Amino acid sequence: MRKAAIIAACVLLAGCGFRPMYGRSNLAPEMASIFVEPIADRDGYELRNTLIDLLHSDGETSGKAYRLKIVLNENSQGIALQNDATITRYNTTLDARYTLSDARGNTLTSGNQTELSAYNVVNSPYASLVAQQDSTKRAAQDIAQRIQLDLGVWFRQHRK
Repeated sequence: MRKAAIIAACVLLAGCGFRPMYGRSNLAPEMASIFVEPIADRDGYELRNTLIDLLHSDGETSGKAYRLKIVLNENSQGIALQNDATITRYNTTLDARYTLSDARGNTLTSGNQTELSAYNVVNSPYASLVAQQDSTKRAAQDIAQRIQLDLGVWFRQHRK
């Protein structure tokens, strides 16, 4: 019964034109040929390194057919206050605007990804700093995954 359901699902998916993004027509060569330009600050470093890993690139500019430029903005806002006006929780918003261009500098696609992360402020300044850094690190990693998906969709749609 289970095998029949799986076979039926495969037949239905094949009939509707569904194709996995990373299936038979592998996007790995296009993704690996993207040079991710350096991004300022700690969060930019995390975002760039995560993207390089996800794209299976080597981080080097030589031999790359595409360039990915990312502008990263961070905004932090206190959202929870104690009676003495001490902030006990922050929301941090990371906003990444990216542009993919070819080797000649022509813009191929661009987009924007935003991620909200939060952390608590505790009595220990070190623990609060670690919580803040971990929160923005996870946000940068999420943005990197979504940019990778956006680029994969673009390459799939514009494949020759």
